Amino acid sequence: MTRRDRELSDLGATVAGMTKLLDLLIPARCASCGAPGAPCCTTCQTAWGSLSEITRAPTAGRVPVYALARYADEARRLILAYKERGRRDLAPSLGRAVAEALVQLPEPAEEPCLVPVPSRRHASRVRGGPHVRRLAEECVKVLAENGKPATVAPILALGAGVRDAAGLTRAERAVNLDGRVRLMPGARPEKVVLLDDVITTGATAAACVRLLDISGIHVSAVIALAAAG
Repeated sequence: MTRRDRELSDLGATVAGMTKLLDLLIPARCASCGAPGAPCCTTCQTAWGSLSEITRAPTAGRVPVYALARYADEARRLILAYKERGRRDLAPSLGRAVAEALVQLPEPAEEPCLVPVPSRRHASRVRGGPHVRRLAEECVKVLAENGKPATVAPILALGAGVRDAAGLTRAERAVNLDGRVRLMPGARPEKVVLLDDVITTGATAAACVRLLDISGIHVSAVIALAAAG
């Protein structure tokens, strides 16, 4: 780990610690509308609707892709707060939304296995850890509370050289990921659901599905909190 990496890691830990302290001192407010009482109020939680199948060229004909909302309004504010503004207290409510969506799949698995889409290492350090993995883990907790077993398999990682995808075209996103998604060592489930926060062009989902497929792991569906575009 380089000195810069250590500094970023320490910064992420400091921010996480300060967030926990503030949570104790200041009552929670909804990350979308600001209403006091909870990280996400009951009104804004309704931003997550039923699963809607979406079409993106890179995943078309390969795997069904679903989103719970459009990347706008309350959904966008909640995702940005969770992902970029340190509101990790949103993870339980977002995980609940995913758990409710899983049972809506046309062919829901008896014991779903969620594979989180990986983040760049730099982004994960700044955000206090892999945010999609945390989302998947909260989803599994909700399912377990309702007597429905599920697992998380964090078996994907991004290699060095992957750029921030913001502002990249579909073609540039595909090139950015080409050969840079890799499979982590360990047990490999046979059938999984790929989980992401936002589907934009579909390039990231397609790269992950392609690698899993050639590794003998069937992806039955891709689920995202929101779809952009």
